[in-house]
Parts: sequence; structure tokens; C-alpha cells
Amino acid sequence: VQLVESGGGLVQPGGSLRLSCAASGFTFSMYAMMWYRQTPGKERELVARISSTGGSTTYADSVKGRFTISRDNAKNTVYLQMNNLKPEDTAVYSCNLYRTGMPYWGKGTLVTVSS
Repeated sequence: VQLVESGGGLVQPGGSLRLSCAASGFTFSMYAMMWYRQTPGKERELVARISSTGGSTTYADSVKGRFTISRDNAKNTVYLQMNNLKPEDTAVYSCNLYRTGMPYWGKGTLVTVSS
């Protein structure tokens, strides 16, 4: 299993970014996928989850209405569209899945929201 995130960077408050997570090594279309984020000194936070088909999504209250998770099963990729970014969204964002009871993580991509 390999998960590779991309799309992070520096953005001003109110700006947008789209993160991507390219997956390989497993049957992507069979698994729900998650985006998490973590900042130093804080617990890792589940940001968003999408079902295997993309028909069901859930979000942390802190990002509802601003972030959208989606997936393209033909491209084995999950996305996180982040709009109206706030300084408190600054974190390393990682994608994740659970397969045979084990969690798999990408290395993450850093998002910095600052003026």
C-alpha cells in the first residue's frame, strides 16, 4: 500500500487549496478513505471521510461548509478541496485507510495559512 499526498503549500487566509492523495498497491475502489491533519502538540484530527463509492461523506465540524472530500476511483485518487482557509487550518494533512484492520498513512503534505 502506498499513499502519496500533494498540493500543500502557503496560502493567505481566505484562499483555497486542493490536496490530492494518489493510492496504489490495493483495490482503491473497495475502501473508504480519510483525510487527517496534525499540528505539533495537538492530537491528530479526522478532517473528512468518504465511502468507497463516494456516495457518503462526513466532515469535522471545524471544516464543514469549507472543505469537500471527493474521489476518482478510475484514477485511484482522493481529493480534499479546501476553501476559505483560516490560520487554524495550518497543519500537515495526511490521507489514510484501514485495510485488514491495519491503518495505512501517507507522509503528508504541509498546509500553511498565513498572511
